Amino acid sequence: MQSPSIPKGTRDFTPREMANRNYIFNTIKDVFRLYGFQQIETPSMENLSTLMGKYGEEGDKLLFKILNSGDFLSGVDDKELNDKNSTKLTNKISEKGLRYDLTVPFARFVVQHRNEISFPFKRYQIQPVWRADRPQKGRYREFYQCDVDVVGSNSLLNELELIQIVDEVYRRLKINVVMKINNRKILSGIAEIVGETERITDITVAIDKMDKIGLENVNKEMAEKGISADNIAKIQPILKLSGTNQEKLDALKIILAGSEIGLKGVEELETIFNLCESVKIKTVVELDLTLARGLNYYTGAIFEVKAQDVQIGSITGGGRYDNLTGVFGMEGVSGVGISFGADRIYDVLNQLELYPETSAEQTQILFVSFGEKELAYCLPWANELRSRGINVEIYPEPAKMKKQMSYADSKGIPFVAIVGETEMLANKVMLKDMKTGEQKLVTIEEIEAY
Repeated sequence: MQSPSIPKGTRDFTPREMANRNYIFNTIKDVFRLYGFQQIETPSMENLSTLMGKYGEEGDKLLFKILNSGDFLSGVDDKELNDKNSTKLTNKISEKGLRYDLTVPFARFVVQHRNEISFPFKRYQIQPVWRADRPQKGRYREFYQCDVDVVGSNSLLNELELIQIVDEVYRRLKINVVMKINNRKILSGIAEIVGETERITDITVAIDKMDKIGLENVNKEMAEKGISADNIAKIQPILKLSGTNQEKLDALKIILAGSEIGLKGVEELETIFNLCESVKIKTVVELDLTLARGLNYYTGAIFEVKAQDVQIGSITGGGRYDNLTGVFGMEGVSGVGISFGADRIYDVLNQLELYPETSAEQTQILFVSFGEKELAYCLPWANELRSRGINVEIYPEPAKMKKQMSYADSKGIPFVAIVGETEMLANKVMLKDMKTGEQKLVTIEEIEAY
């Protein structure tokens, strides 16, 4: 008999791991709420018509598609089967797919519910997404995203709030991060001044890989996409810009002097940096001109957050998109959002061992049980403690003391309450601290104080 397994790129989580994951989700949620964001959820699957064509060609290939219910081959003739054209065939046998991110479903949600929501609409969403990617370290086929977006407002105050949210989340999680920021308008300006406006996507996709493959390979990739050697040479000084954020912006004002859109991007970034200064953001926020973020729908500021003390991809990313709802027939709704990669944050916290020692989900006290009488005595105590918000377990059957103690140990339960004749007569319990081994005869009030 084959032993059970799970698909590659997916994971099981034990109770201990779930407590750690919930620590991340709850921390992020608390910060989202501080800034007035409200939670929504959308279905795991969407119509493929909603998803296809929104993530570029690469993204379309990574969509998990769901076979139609019933006889999914009923509408396919023999010729189509024999042609083995998988793209054509897929369109006939599959109408739905698992969502690839939370942003496109969110755009659909805004358009579908436009009459019920008030703008600017501030929403957050914490749900799993699926990508038919090759699994590797830090890259899964099923993973959670924690998205926060505001749509229906062009104000750069929204960008500031997202930076503040990043600052606060990672301060609470005690992760040392750097936030990289760029602007798609600057990238468009670069393409414009080197005379490659048509190839903006090829340029951005290539330079976005700079930290992974290095400058030489980025140039090679641009050449392969048909960008001339002269124009690649013109891009070099921009990619090599260094100095403070302000020095880079000053240099860009000169380089992009002939591009209206490029200068607009510089001006937006300058405003954002000034706003950060006014609220004293602690996180390092640096202008990184190689940051392009692969997705085609960004039009303004783009962000990426990296952990300083761990080798892992970005743990948060996002940006401004001017017309995401346009693909669903609702023009001119600008939005800006970021997504926290919960699974990568989880891996970072694991490596750095930054979880709190005890979790709100943990049992705080176990009543050991020696017999019927003792059990009857423990039940009202347990009920009373639970009513006071304390997590309590009663060992369900009489067993050797050693067995019950090792159960408490394996679950990391900090206190054990022992009940025998003496305790019942005194209307108390013997409370044992599992860490220090100390034992003390206590009343119900004293337990609560512990």
